[in-house]
Amino acid sequence: MRVLGIDPGLRRLGWGIIEAEGSRLRHVANGVCESGTGELAVRLLSIHRQLTEVLRQYAPDVAAVEQTFVNKDAAGTLKLGQARGIALLVPAQFGLEVGEYAPNSVKKTVVGVGHADKRQVDHMVKMQLPGVQIVGPDAADALAIAICHSRHLGGRELRIRA
Repeated sequence: MRVLGIDPGLRRLGWGIIEAEGSRLRHVANGVCESGTGELAVRLLSIHRQLTEVLRQYAPDVAAVEQTFVNKDAAGTLKLGQARGIALLVPAQFGLEVGEYAPNSVKKTVVGVGHADKRQVDHMVKMQLPGVQIVGPDAADALAIAICHSRHLGGRELRIRA
């Protein structure tokens, strides 16, 4: 089963793909979709196009997206939510089942501690995917989301796209 993890972001949307066979995991690819600056609609379109290309190239079976948290900056939270909408939309356009996980749930599954820092997440992703070359922190988070989803799916049968 090929699992796509997505760490939503407007400037940098991280993605990571793993293959899960039982409890065995293998790294496939990881990267970042960058939108730069400028008009919001153009930035969202850029993320949509880049993420669409990732799905075309790697053909995952399922996807998972990290849930966003509300912070003190309402405008920033709204923009992040719009990027998250793209992160949910693109896999749905490919007919994929999409899981959603809170950041603490991802950390608890991958690290064993719900309040782990980015360094700990990066370390545990590298431990679980030996030899992986991670593009950056957003891609590491995306791989952690993919690992979390694969662990939560376990042996459950999937409704693979028709």
